[in-house]
Amino acid sequence: MTRAEGMSRHAVVVGAGLAGITAALQLADAGVRVTLVEGRPRLGGLAFSFQRGDLTVDNGQHVYLRCCTAYRWFLDRVDGAALAPLQDRLDVPVLDVAPAGGPRLGRIRRNGLPVPLHLAAGLATYPHLSLAERASVGRAALALKRLDPADPALDGIDFATWLGRHGQSERTIEALWDLVGVATLNATAPHASMGLAAMVFKTGLLSEPGAADIGWAHVPLGELHDTLARKALDSAGVRTETRTRVSSVSRAENGGWHVDIDGERLDADAVVLAVPQREAHALLPGGALADPDRLLDIGTAPILNVHVVYGRKVLRRPFFAALGSPVQWVFDRTDASGLKDGQYLAVSQSAAQDEIDTPVSELRARYLPELERLLPAARGAEVRDFFVTRERTATFAPTPGVGRLRPTAHTRAPGLFLAGAWTATGWPATMEGAVRSGFSAAGAALSELGRRHEHPLREAA
Repeated sequence: MTRAEGMSRHAVVVGAGLAGITAALQLADAGVRVTLVEGRPRLGGLAFSFQRGDLTVDNGQHVYLRCCTAYRWFLDRVDGAALAPLQDRLDVPVLDVAPAGGPRLGRIRRNGLPVPLHLAAGLATYPHLSLAERASVGRAALALKRLDPADPALDGIDFATWLGRHGQSERTIEALWDLVGVATLNATAPHASMGLAAMVFKTGLLSEPGAADIGWAHVPLGELHDTLARKALDSAGVRTETRTRVSSVSRAENGGWHVDIDGERLDADAVVLAVPQREAHALLPGGALADPDRLLDIGTAPILNVHVVYGRKVLRRPFFAALGSPVQWVFDRTDASGLKDGQYLAVSQSAAQDEIDTPVSELRARYLPELERLLPAARGAEVRDFFVTRERTATFAPTPGVGRLRPTAHTRAPGLFLAGAWTATGWPATMEGAVRSGFSAAGAALSELGRRHEHPLREAA
């Protein structure tokens, strides 16, 4: 097929989060004419920025790991990799405020040795676990390394049960496994599928020495996921329509598709639904999935973010994690937000079911004293602003059994495909999973359109 013939084919992508943007770019790069439709006034889905006075605020703190090769492809594709750099080596400060002698700092970090020795020295000196607990972690990690995360049997049990079977104490789970797992899975160990947990820990900590090195945006997320993404889409020839709702997706008489949007009907050879599972369910035509109601059985999980602007600098590190406190992870967002004086901290609270609807006044009364416990420099500091962002359906819930509910990119309707972090990517609900789903949907569409293509990730080529 020539490029001219490819451009005669038209694909409509519904939803301009990371999954939809990725699918649109992949289709356009393969020579397909693409229309990308988004109901919001911006791109980026649930990883976005907004203005609050002079501050540019991310709705929540998002990070990625060196092993997130799909999201790294996305950053490269939109020319944003330099704006979201990775650590040279994994180094996570962990502050425990519970010890009787006062707060104690530990670190989860690696060296340059091969797996699993890259973490051994850091674990040996991790002060938040006893010698016996550290030894038990090593044994559990070796057992985990032998697992196949795709084994359906693992999806049916919870992470806490597996950890208990492998000698992990409550303290070990709190100070290590949940410290990482809650942030990546958006669930505590009793509520997380062992299959997804195994995927996270095996890939992130036990695949290669640098796999878990952390990266995050040093600019507002909107600069990456909206401004630069829109520029890349424009350069690829994608027609992008924001503030545009899709009312229906239906089969055309010629075997193609009609996508009805505000005041217009789009005719398409292929359609990618890159929207949350409930929205996808509402748009699916009859017969597209054998059991479409399974999508409604995929639950959601919230994330709460507490934002505090201090009149002076109270944190010297770019981020830290906390133990013995309601606080989970704290990030310095001062430079990224454009704040010129003082310091702006974002407190990221995953698996926030118990707090997602708590009034701001109660959250202020709870978290300001906790930050003072963790950060002595915050005591007596002026609090210039305190506000909260809530994502009630931030991710799909990674509960045991969710794996059998997650659909592939293919549907039973030729030319109709699904994308989104909630689809069967093998990953939890992360930016990485979203981009991978965009790859899958675009690849399936291109194959059906007879368009030759290569998977952009070398490992999956």
